[in-house]
Amino acid sequence: MDMPQCPDAKGVVAALAQLLFGFNCNILQSDQFSDETIAPSRFFQRIHFDFKDISVGTGNLAVLETAVADLAKRYQMDWKISYRTQRKRMALLVSKMDHCLFDLLIRQRSGELHCDIPVVISNHSDLGHVAGMFGVDFEHLGFRRDIDKVAAKQQQEAAIQRVLEEANVDLIVLARYMQIFSEEFCEKNWGRTINIHHSFLPAFEGAKPYHRAHERGVKIIGATAHYATSELDAGPIIEQDITRITHRDSVQDMVRKGRDLERLVLARAVRWHVNDRVLVTPTGRTVVWQD
Repeated sequence: MDMPQCPDAKGVVAALAQLLFGFNCNILQSDQFSDETIAPSRFFQRIHFDFKDISVGTGNLAVLETAVADLAKRYQMDWKISYRTQRKRMALLVSKMDHCLFDLLIRQRSGELHCDIPVVISNHSDLGHVAGMFGVDFEHLGFRRDIDKVAAKQQQEAAIQRVLEEANVDLIVLARYMQIFSEEFCEKNWGRTINIHHSFLPAFEGAKPYHRAHERGVKIIGATAHYATSELDAGPIIEQDITRITHRDSVQDMVRKGRDLERLVLARAVRWHVNDRVLVTPTGRTVVWQD
């Protein structure tokens, strides 16, 4: 799977197709997009190809990657090749709510999510039994109350980072993890941390969006999955969805409907990320090749 992006130019698609054909690879699917809101306009592409009959042999993929790198120089191209056999490793971070945690663990076990889940991390001990049900390691990394808040936050984040590195994690999913990370942590894990927010952003950012939506008498509520940044609920959006609300719905009804949305929206975002279907543009928008 090849995911190039470069300044828009004639011949990029042809050059990549010809290169893969020259190696006797078979293109199964190709998607492309030119973003003309960027100056100069930028070209994005995702190519899904089969290399089982590659002319240099499947044990010599470095030859193919070298050829792609040479072509990339000609077009000032950023690129990466992801192999289906190299499963991503996903850590789930949770607090006390379990609906997204259960959903992702079930989808992974059923094979719907092509990844491994080596660890669940939480700032509370409540959901350790859920991880245990699925044979996943659980790390309770709480927040110390006996020292300065800033120091406690730094210690907690350092402990989380250490666990992530020891588990060789590729993707961090905040499955209703009710803590705000520091700018340093967000920058270190940029582009690989997905958060689910229980609102249709940019409306009702922050805490208790269902309560505020109920007060305003809204007729729809939503959920948003986005990449986490140091700016609260402002990262590049991967997926969103909505459901209808009526005057009869209480806050509890809205929470119940919202949780259904959160499960679906987060699952889609995670699936697209682990299948290399998401690109972030230089302006912070996302290009999502939906399946």
